[in-house]
Amino acid sequence: MIDIYFDNAATTKVDPVCIEVMNKMHTINYANPSAKHRAGFLVENEINEATKKVANILSCDPSEIIWTSGGTESNNFAIRSIVDSMKRMGNHLITSNIEHASVKNVFKYLESEGFEVTYINVDKYGKFDINQIENSLNVHTIMVSLMQVNNEIGTIENIEEISKIIKYFNDKIVFHVDAVQSFGKVKLLPKSMGIDSFSVSGHKLHGPKGVGFLYLDKNVKINPLILGGGQQRNMRSGTLNTPGIIGLTKAIEEVFEANDEYINYLISLRDYFIDKMIELDNKISGIHFITQKTDDFAPHIVAFAVKSVRAEVLLHALEDKNIYVSSGSACSSKNKKISDTLTAIELDKNLQDNAIRVSFSKYNDKTEIDKFIYTMVELIPMLRRFSK
Repeated sequence: MIDIYFDNAATTKVDPVCIEVMNKMHTINYANPSAKHRAGFLVENEINEATKKVANILSCDPSEIIWTSGGTESNNFAIRSIVDSMKRMGNHLITSNIEHASVKNVFKYLESEGFEVTYINVDKYGKFDINQIENSLNVHTIMVSLMQVNNEIGTIENIEEISKIIKYFNDKIVFHVDAVQSFGKVKLLPKSMGIDSFSVSGHKLHGPKGVGFLYLDKNVKINPLILGGGQQRNMRSGTLNTPGIIGLTKAIEEVFEANDEYINYLISLRDYFIDKMIELDNKISGIHFITQKTDDFAPHIVAFAVKSVRAEVLLHALEDKNIYVSSGSACSSKNKKISDTLTAIELDKNLQDNAIRVSFSKYNDKTEIDKFIYTMVELIPMLRRFSK
């Protein structure tokens, strides 16, 4: 049983309205959208309407939305396929030291294939070194790929400013953004912000798992990553995940129906949590705040470290109380290696193994935060005694 779930940056509870529309696609409109009969046409129309709705929210053309299985596929698709289509123009790529594994590991692979990769450094708050980005651009640069919100500490990067620097240097350079943690929570309008492609995953915003999309500007050349029956204008073949697409679209509609209120609610939870943790620090001391209560950090993520208490120990102690948090990125949480992000921000080495991430959703409230603080008051002194 989950009493308090503060791991929404890893995955979110599916909105009941999404389940309702998905059930319809599973049990009533379940035909293959590629079929030539009427039942297939009806499903195809549902997908087309869903695509138009998402495009309208993003102020883009429906042809610029490619449905995928989620953020990892979208990042792989964008980076590998765009680089493959542009390799005759250059062999230099730019990313950062704090990217999600679905980006970082693609660039490591491309390095092994002979591409030159520059990894951008960050400051102690996780902000990209803008000067390094500008100085790293050269005549051989064909792509820059950077996250908009860091999945571990919540830093919001100045994507719009970075885009202006890139496009001023050479408007042919493709700028890809990993928007998995930012979509719906931070401003993201690709046309006005100079973004050529970005990735979204459904399960981060109360949609289903196993579905997402890639925004791809129609002027960007790309080679298909998945070949087959030619679905999605030959861009990504395979029978479409109709229930997932319809469910994700409904989730997106719910988030953007009152987006400012949604974001402000998450900010209120984040700031309340930090205030309560500061009060806790005054009682027990030794809490180091990585995330700050400013506009430079995402509304839903708070990262902190507790002196003399390892993150894994605290995570399981909270789990015993039916409170769920994260000790890092969920995609690599079973890896004992210290997070690249925590290393990049030069967090004190005595705290790097102690970092905890809490992340909120619309289903959380301040009462849960109060219960969390009450539990921490009980746990921290006890865990510190055991750690000696």
